[in-house]
Amino acid sequence: MGRPPDPARRERTLARATDYVLAHGLAGLSLRPLAAALDTSPRMLLYDFGSKQELVSAVLAEARRRGAARLAAHRAPAAASAEERLRGIWAWISAPERAPFVRLFFEVHADGLTHPENYPDRAEAITDWFDTLRAAFRDLATGPDDTATPTLIMAVVRGLLFDLTTTGDRHRADRALDRFCALLRR
Repeated sequence: MGRPPDPARRERTLARATDYVLAHGLAGLSLRPLAAALDTSPRMLLYDFGSKQELVSAVLAEARRRGAARLAAHRAPAAASAEERLRGIWAWISAPERAPFVRLFFEVHADGLTHPENYPDRAEAITDWFDTLRAAFRDLATGPDDTATPTLIMAVVRGLLFDLTTTGDRHRADRALDRFCALLRR
């Protein structure tokens, strides 16, 4: 008779696996080193998650959940101007403590371009941000069906994040955000 599932153990393992992936990324992720770092065995990882791909999917969902919870806790006041809201989002998402989430986001999307089958849920990360930005910048929209405005804001933030992550040039990225904010004021 097999051991009954232990949901609490699975949740603890998921939390620690997510921390590991945020610190080390997904590239070259192997069950043996991951299991050793989590003080478990590859067999227990497979028992709890079914497959490496299911473990990766669960880790990515947990990372998204953590990011969404942190963003929800950081929302700007409704009375803030569009520029203040954008600057608040930028300050929050580009903060050094968010760097592991940002790196993982770009890693998943880059690998997903050539291996979309490995990330069946990757569109959720984009949709979650899109909906958040649509709500945050509703006052800039041209109408209720305006998808261009949140797409543009998301593209600017994502592009600046990519630049900051790859170059480390905070001054240049912040200046580019200043320029975009000046365009918003026009």
